[in-house]
Parts: sequence; C-alpha cells; structure tokens
Amino acid sequence: MSIQKITTEKSILHTRNKHRNRYDFELLIQINPELAKFVKLNAYQDSSIDFSNADAVKALNQALLKQYYAIEYWDIPSQYLCPPIPGRADYLHYIADLLAGINNGIIPRGNNIQLLDIGVGANAIYPIIGQREYGWSFVGADIASAAIANAQHILNANTGLSETIALRLQASSLAIFNGIVKNDEHFDVTLCNPPFHASLADANAGSHRKWQNLKNIKSKNQAQNKTPVLNFGGQAAELYCTGGEEAFVGRMINESKLFANQCLWFTTLISKAENLPSIYRTLKKVGALEVKTIAMAQGQKKSRIVAWTFFNHLQQNEWRSHYWHTTD
Repeated sequence: MSIQKITTEKSILHTRNKHRNRYDFELLIQINPELAKFVKLNAYQDSSIDFSNADAVKALNQALLKQYYAIEYWDIPSQYLCPPIPGRADYLHYIADLLAGINNGIIPRGNNIQLLDIGVGANAIYPIIGQREYGWSFVGADIASAAIANAQHILNANTGLSETIALRLQASSLAIFNGIVKNDEHFDVTLCNPPFHASLADANAGSHRKWQNLKNIKSKNQAQNKTPVLNFGGQAAELYCTGGEEAFVGRMINESKLFANQCLWFTTLISKAENLPSIYRTLKKVGALEVKTIAMAQGQKKSRIVAWTFFNHLQQNEWRSHYWHTTD
C-alpha cells in the first residue's frame, strides 16, 4: 500500500473555489434581500454576519447558491446542519483533481461521472455543487427519512437537479454501502463527511468549546470576512455515532472492501489528525493499493481528505477508458 500526502497544510481555499475572496454583501443582499437584516458592520467597519447565527448562515448560503450555482430554492429545517458552502465546494474541487490524475490532468465532466454521497443530509449540498460545477451525477444516501424528503424537495424545485441526482434511504444504522450500492452499479468516487463526535455529550461539549472560541476569534474572523467554520445545529446522525469519527471511518473502510470492484476511489473527510494512524492501519489491513491524504484548510479550521482505491494504475486507466469513454 502506498500512502501519499498530496499537499501541506494551508489556510486558503482551492484555486477553483468561487469563494476565495471576501463576500460582496451588497451584491448578495440584492440576490437574497432576507440577508440584509443579518449584515452588520464589525469592529473594523467591514460588513459581516454573525456566523454563529444559523439563520444568518442560511440566508448567506441561499444567496451564495443562487449567485454562483443557479439555485433558486434552498432551505433546510432549523434542526439540521447548515453547511459552510466554501468548505463543501473545496472537497469537490479536490475530488475533481483526484479524477484528473488518471485523465492526463483533465477534469472529467458530465453526467457519466458517478458519485455517491454518504450522508447527503437535508441540504444535499455536495450533489448540488458537484452537479453545477462539473455536471456530475450523484446518488445521495442518508439514514434519516426527513432529511431525504427535504433534500428531494430542493432537487425538485431547481432545474436540472432531480434528473442527475437520486436519493436513497439507508435502512440500517450499521450499514454504509450495503443496501445503497446496487449490484449492477459503479461509482467513480464516494464521499462522506462523517459524524465527528462519539456521543451526544461530546457533541454538546464541542459546541460549548466552539462558542467560547467564537468569543475570542469573532472580531478577527469578521474583519477578514472569513467563511463560516462553526456550526451549532444538527441531528444526531449528523453529529455523533458510537466511537466517533475514527470508528465510523473504520467501518466504512472495512465495508468498502466488499465493493472494491464497483468504486474507483473511496474518500472521506477526516477532521481529527490523531485518527489518521488508525485509519492507515485499517486501510493496510483491507488491502488498499493506493492511499492519498489531501490537506484542506478554511481559515483556522484544518481538515483533510483521505482517499483509497483497490485498483492499481493500469486498472485505473482501464476503468477510465471503459466508463468515461476516453482513449489514451
């Protein structure tokens, strides 16, 4: 098994990310007038919002999605996670680079590229951005029927989404790919933002720490107009699972072996760097042939993508030629 670290830690977004620059709140308010009531001048006399206010973040997201991704309608119930758009877009841009790595540096585009989003949530943000940026097709899976219902409502309300994005309910709390991936299906990439905490108590403690940190860094972040990195909503399945991130990803890796021939690259976000050694050991145990760790950062928040495949380089090229209809 080869393990490759693709980048060093950094504090800026991907070069193709449309949200690298400061927010133009004047423009965004024109796009979504509801945002206006949340925009205030901070201590540095710059326009900003309180990123700990879920309603403010939702109004900002609605404006960003409409302005940059032609999403006319997007809404989520108050108890669900309101994702930071720039960070979610970053994940997809790095996945595009991963696929370009076996395509002569050219990002494959179009609906023949198939992705599976594990934990699509009520917001469906990864399929939305991936479809709009690259024209990819998605299957989004989630264990919560209410999340699937809300995500489907978003897809139905926006042109071109329901035709290229399918949603599936995961019936088993113990399964990840089982029950979702059909026997005759293939996916070029799977992606996942796994539950971070090990329990509800841990999740509550984590939210408390974030509130305290926000008090200390709020002025600095607002002055620099950083994108939101804190989130205080979320359903149980979005926030925690037994064993936390390490256990969830371990289960995902073990189960991925069963679908080794149906997926080119499996990927997941890893928030805690201290979980990497355990994850690498599990990947070695299941026989992953290639593992890549891609560093990501958004302001002070650092994360990384771990990607693994059971195909060697020759087999990866054969996959590309067969499913992407390309030739060398």
